[in-house]
Amino acid sequence: MNKIVLILLAIFLPPLAVFLTKGAGKDLLINVLLCLLFFIPGSIHAIWLVLK
Repeated sequence: MNKIVLILLAIFLPPLAVFLTKGAGKDLLINVLLCLLFFIPGSIHAIWLVLK
């Protein structure tokens, strides 16, 4: 998938970007928990996973 689209998804819908990048697993669970606590850490985690 296009990196630019994934980065935009990571900013606005972090769990979706993580799911499309890594699938359903521990990374998705971590990201959902981060998004539930605060939105910014979830976005940072998603961007990090997309760019990794």
